[in-house]
Amino acid sequence: MKIISQIKLPVEREMELFEKKFFQSMSSKVALLNRITHYIVNRKGKQMRPMFVFLVAKLVSEGKVNERTYRGASVIELIHTATLVHDDVVDDSNRRRGFFSINALWKNKIAVLVGDYLLSKGLLLSIDNNDFDLLKIISVAVREMSEGELLQIEKARRLDITEDVYYDIIRQKTATLIAACCSLGAASVKPDSEEVESMRRFGELIGMAFQIKDDLFDYGEEKIGKPTGIDIKEQKMTLPLIYALNNSDKKEKAWVINSVKNHNKDKKRVKEVINFVKKKGGLEYATSQMIAFQKEALKILDQFPQSQYKESLELMVNYVIERKK
Repeated sequence: MKIISQIKLPVEREMELFEKKFFQSMSSKVALLNRITHYIVNRKGKQMRPMFVFLVAKLVSEGKVNERTYRGASVIELIHTATLVHDDVVDDSNRRRGFFSINALWKNKIAVLVGDYLLSKGLLLSIDNNDFDLLKIISVAVREMSEGELLQIEKARRLDITEDVYYDIIRQKTATLIAACCSLGAASVKPDSEEVESMRRFGELIGMAFQIKDDLFDYGEEKIGKPTGIDIKEQKMTLPLIYALNNSDKKEKAWVINSVKNHNKDKKRVKEVINFVKKKGGLEYATSQMIAFQKEALKILDQFPQSQYKESLELMVNYVIERKK
């Protein structure tokens, strides 16, 4: 956690004020809703998304943020929280970050309604302040996240994912949200500037590297909170596995696909698939792709003068691929 505190340092004041504004932006006349939103606010994670918004805003405007920056960070958190609440219902998940999920405590119907409420609050926060450019950035991200999830579901049924389709899926599912945070940070202080697009690309690259790192955890030996082989059990096609399949003969390919499709609950068989992927060099290949995305992201930061915000973002890029969980 130490590294996160270090990254946060140049925007610590903004983050404290943001928390107050974010809590206010959720308020309702319905006591039940306030109880639930209070629960949500008190169980926040590392808060990477607002951190990206503030660091990027300060990077491109020599340390300045404005009310739009705070609103943008609040909108992205409101809408993202809405998608997470809905996700937990869809996945029938009782836990989120070690705490009970909303649906576990208040049942599905209430959870869906809370998600809808947060979504509308996010939309209205932008509309009431004429932040239509910021709203567009976030709305595009939500559309892409939904498409990415659906594309993955469609492809998982057939297990015929090419590397290009895999990148499409993770760009939409994971990278698009970080990209939105970064372009939103830039747009809040410098609307219609070229930095809006370059920072969107920066966020996208970090998101791609982040997801590949997640894929690699599935093959790790360490205990990181999620058991190894879980992606295989869930029939998720990850980059190490795709690479191994692309470099297999017909017989090996048939064995892997059969294992993932029909024997994904068999611990011994899952372990054999993991060993097969390692033997084929899948982990080295995925690592090299992850580092390529990381380097491209750092190259974008090189265009900006040295500052504490730039240093924090460089730390963030490196943390994404060096993290242990």
